[in-house]
Amino acid sequence: MNLSASHLKRYKDIASLLWRYGRSDLAKQMQADNTFETEETVPIDPDGAPERLAKDLEGMGPTYVKIGQVLAGRPDLMPLAYRQALARLQDDVKPFAYEEVERIVEREIGARISKAFSRFDREPIAAASLGQVHSAALRDGRAVVVKVQRPDIRPQIAEDFEVLAQIARLLDRHTDAGRRMRFSSTLEEFRTTIAHELDYEREAQNLITVAENLREFDLIVVPQPISDYSTKSVLTMEYIDGRKISKFGPLDRLETDGSVLTRQIFQAYLKQILTDGLFHADPHPGNVFITHDNKIALLDLGMVGRTSPGMQDKLIKLLIAMSEGKGEDAAEVALDISEKVEGFDSAEFRRRITKLVASHRDEGLQRMNVGQSLLELVRDARETGLYVPSELVLLGKTLLQLDEVGRILDPTFDPNAEIRRNVGELMARRARQDMNQGSVFGSLLEMKNFVGGLPMRVNRIMDAAANGGLEVKVKVPDTSLVIEAMQKIANRITAGIVLAALIVGAALLMRVQTRFELWGYPGLAILCFITAAGGAMWLLAEIFVHDRRARRKGA
Repeated sequence: MNLSASHLKRYKDIASLLWRYGRSDLAKQMQADNTFETEETVPIDPDGAPERLAKDLEGMGPTYVKIGQVLAGRPDLMPLAYRQALARLQDDVKPFAYEEVERIVEREIGARISKAFSRFDREPIAAASLGQVHSAALRDGRAVVVKVQRPDIRPQIAEDFEVLAQIARLLDRHTDAGRRMRFSSTLEEFRTTIAHELDYEREAQNLITVAENLREFDLIVVPQPISDYSTKSVLTMEYIDGRKISKFGPLDRLETDGSVLTRQIFQAYLKQILTDGLFHADPHPGNVFITHDNKIALLDLGMVGRTSPGMQDKLIKLLIAMSEGKGEDAAEVALDISEKVEGFDSAEFRRRITKLVASHRDEGLQRMNVGQSLLELVRDARETGLYVPSELVLLGKTLLQLDEVGRILDPTFDPNAEIRRNVGELMARRARQDMNQGSVFGSLLEMKNFVGGLPMRVNRIMDAAANGGLEVKVKVPDTSLVIEAMQKIANRITAGIVLAALIVGAALLMRVQTRFELWGYPGLAILCFITAAGGAMWLLAEIFVHDRRARRKGA
């Protein structure tokens, strides 16, 4: 393998990182952490390993800072102490020089900053791993913010991912963890996500689409892009006058109805995920603002999730099962949407999920965090050999962050009750979407083709039957069991026919007067009725006992 000097340095850096933290207390803590820690139970690390990891990732460049940001929201992968240390990477990122900002903006929009803007602040109001944001004003006086991509970020990220992909393939081939977790597939999904985040034109379209989808929610605001000043590397959008939701304190709750805001943002996300199929996938407190007029603003739509209609139906079932504390149903849905890896232990997976949901149910559904529970489900699936789709991981991460936002606005908010309240309306909305004009015409066309071709197909079957050419092939794994079952069916049908004949015969004999009578009626007819009644009771009892034994065996 021919490696450039930069590639070789990256290999050494990553190998050192894996060795240092893979054999340290991080690995031990991840192995011992069978339950998710809470803020009250997080252990204090005297050696400062979590903070060292954050600094190491920060020193390795933007790609690894972004990895740290993602890991900060993944309790299924990282212990709480490390997530807390990595969380600062979401806000505390060093900005790049204004001279670079000026060069990039003028190159992208094709005009000098002084000509395009009446004001452009030199100091950024926020800096992230992939870009930074400056406050500005257009020539017409509108206040805007300008998001500028870091210089030369794309080739640097492409090189980092090339190295990471080679290491991931090596781990997949030669380690049990790699074969179980599929690092290459996870890394490819991550690479695609970052590629989308680097395309500011795509983010501008996401802003427009999400705002249109959420127009019915009067307390939610999505800033709109200024298309003439936006490109792949520069995004200019409306300025939102507000503050981060993390600054929302007890005094603010006295002036704002947090419960109404929480309910509306939760309903908006359920609609995005389970109806629209496009949702804001990074609602951590740094990306959610409270405006000056007490509305919620959703910022930074570079990371979005997408769900297909089929996946939406299954996610609805999974959310209902989790919110109602039904572990067996949740396990069934998870199995349905996931892919089994070699060595998958189905019994152990079902046992874990049932125990997981039962433990939350015992604590009280009001305290249950659905997002955290989904990520715990993902962890258990991975450990037992089940590969879950990326949509489920992203959904768990989104709901986990959304729950944090909800707790800030209204500490008494019950997300599970909100799911149960809204699921009926969501399903009705889905049904109305499926019954649009195009789908109805498509179904009618399929019905027309079926009915039109039916006579020809029936004629072919009848001709084949008449000529002795009709064959039915049945693959039976155990012929004796099938024959025995068919004999039981035939016996029951025969008994039913005989009993029916007795009843019909008895009814006819009722008209024939004879000397032999019972209770004032023709005796032979009464005997037939008694025999039929006894036989019917016996048949029903036999069916009941047989079915009950079959259910016990199945259980």
